[in-house]
Amino acid sequence: MHTNPTPTDDSRGAVTDSELIIQALAAGRNKRVRKLMTRLHPAKIAALIERLDDERRDALWQQVAPERETAILHHLRPGLRERLRRQAAEDAANEPREPQHDEPKGHRGKAKQNANHLQDVRDALADGKLKRVGKLLQQTHPAKVAGLLEALPPEERTVVWSMVETERAGKVLTYLHEDVCASLARDLDPDELVASVQTLELDDLVDLIQDLPHELGAQLRAAAGASRRKQLDELLSYPEDSAGGLMNADVIEVRAKLRIGTVMRYLRLLETLPPQTDMLMVVDRQGIYQGVLRLSALVTTDFSARVSDVMHTDVRPIPVQTPDVDVARQFEDHDLLSAPVIDDEGRLLGRITVDDVVDLIREDSERAVMNMAGLDQEADMFAPVLTSSRRRAVWLGINLATAFLAAWVIGLFQATLQQVVALAVLMPIVASMGGIAGSQTLTLVIRGLALGQIQPGNVRLLLTRELGISALNGVLWAIVIALLAVVWFDSWTLGIILGAAILINLLSAAFAGLSIPLLLHRAGIDPALAGSVVLTTVTDVVGFFAFLGLATLWLV
Repeated sequence: MHTNPTPTDDSRGAVTDSELIIQALAAGRNKRVRKLMTRLHPAKIAALIERLDDERRDALWQQVAPERETAILHHLRPGLRERLRRQAAEDAANEPREPQHDEPKGHRGKAKQNANHLQDVRDALADGKLKRVGKLLQQTHPAKVAGLLEALPPEERTVVWSMVETERAGKVLTYLHEDVCASLARDLDPDELVASVQTLELDDLVDLIQDLPHELGAQLRAAAGASRRKQLDELLSYPEDSAGGLMNADVIEVRAKLRIGTVMRYLRLLETLPPQTDMLMVVDRQGIYQGVLRLSALVTTDFSARVSDVMHTDVRPIPVQTPDVDVARQFEDHDLLSAPVIDDEGRLLGRITVDDVVDLIREDSERAVMNMAGLDQEADMFAPVLTSSRRRAVWLGINLATAFLAAWVIGLFQATLQQVVALAVLMPIVASMGGIAGSQTLTLVIRGLALGQIQPGNVRLLLTRELGISALNGVLWAIVIALLAVVWFDSWTLGIILGAAILINLLSAAFAGLSIPLLLHRAGIDPALAGSVVLTTVTDVVGFFAFLGLATLWLV
C-alpha cells in the first residue's frame, strides 16, 4: 500500500465536496463532477473511488481528466489500481484518431464522416466509455457537435452534452436550433451557463440571448460586465430581423487625416483583429461614417500617405433598421465580406460580417422548407410526442377542412359518378396534374418574392408567361392523357372531357400559383407557410368541378 501522506485540508470540507460529487454523478451532471474534482487532491479522489460500488466507480473514473489519472492511481490499493490502469490503457488504445487532411472533401465524404462520427459516439455510449465521447467531441468543430447532439434521442443527447467542456458549450449552443438550445441550456448550472459564454463574440452572445427563454437570457445579461452589458443592451434594442440584430460592435475606427504608418502601429498594439476584418471604418470626430480603408490598400501603401488618400467612399453603409433579407441581398449582390451599419444620423454603430449573413440565409432556407409542411417550430426531430402532436394537429385540421371542401364538390356530382364509374378512376389524374403545375409556379413566385425580383411592374408579364407555359403543357398532356383514356375505356367523349378538364385545371393552377403567394405576402402571411395548402385546395376543387361538370353535361 502507498505511504504518501494525504492532504491536510479540512476534512469536513473534503467530505462535503465528495458528497456533492456523488450527488452530481447520480444526477448525470458530469460537467459539475469534473469541476468539483478539480478542487480535490488526487488522494481524496482515490479515497472517494474506493468508497463507491463498481458501477459508480466506473462512472466516476470516466470523468477523471487524463492528466490526473497517474496521480490518482498512485493512491489506490494495488488491485483496484491495476484494474483502472488496464481500463485507462484500453481507453487510450481506442482513442479516436485525429482527422486527416487527405480524407474525402466532397459532400458524400462529409456525410460519411458525420455518419461515422455519430456511430462512434453511440458505440462509446453503449460501452460506457464517456472519456472516448469527450475526446471525440473535443476534436470536433462546435457546429458539428451541435449537429451530432440534434441527431441523438433525448436520453443520449443529455449524456453527450454533459461531456462537452464548459468553455466550448457556449459556442455549441449558438449553433443549435432554438428548442434544443433552450433544453440543453437549462441542463447547465447557472454558473456553468455564465462561464460557457465568456469567450463568445458579442453578436453570438446577442443571438444566444434572443434564442434562450427570458429568464436564462436575463441571467446572461446580468452576469456581463458593465461595459459589455451596455453593448448588449444596445444590440438587443434592435429588432432581431434587422441590420441592428445582425450587427456586431467590434469595429475598428480610424480618422481620415491619420497617416498609414500611424494606423499600422495602432493595429500592432491590438495584437489581434476582430474576426472577418477586411477593412477599417473611417469616421470623423462625431463618429459620422465617411468611408472604409481596405486592409489590401493599407498594407500596400506608403507609410507617409494619409488614410484620406487611399480610403474608399463608394462602400454604402446599411441603415440599422434595414430588414435582414435586404441585408442578405446586398451581401449577395455586391459580394461583401463585411459592411458598416449606421443610424439615422449617419453615425457608425458597428458592422455586419458575412458569416452572420450565411447563418441567416441557412436559417431562412430551413424555415422555408419546414413552413411548407407546417413544421415551422419543430426543428428538434426528437421533440416530445405530445408537443409535436399538438403542433401538427393544427395543420392536419386545416387540411381536413380543405379535404371536406373537395369532397363536397365531388358530392355535388354523386349521380354522375354512379352512372359513369370510369370518372372515379380518372379523377385523381386531373387533380394531380393541376397540383404539380401549380406547385411549380408557386415555388418560382415564392423564390422571386424572397429575392425581391417580383415587383408591381412585372407581375402582369409573369402571369402571361406562366399562363403561356401552362397552355402549352396543358394542350400537350391533354392530348396524351385523352388518347390513353380512349384506349383504356374505348370512349372518345370521355377522353375529350378528361383532356379539357386537365387544360382548364393547369391554367387555373398557374393563375393560383401566382396570385396566392402575392395575396398572402400582401396580407403579411408567409407564402411558404400557407401557400401550398391553399393551392392544393384550389387545384382539387377546380379540377374535380371541371371534370365532373363537363361529364355531367356530355355524358349524363
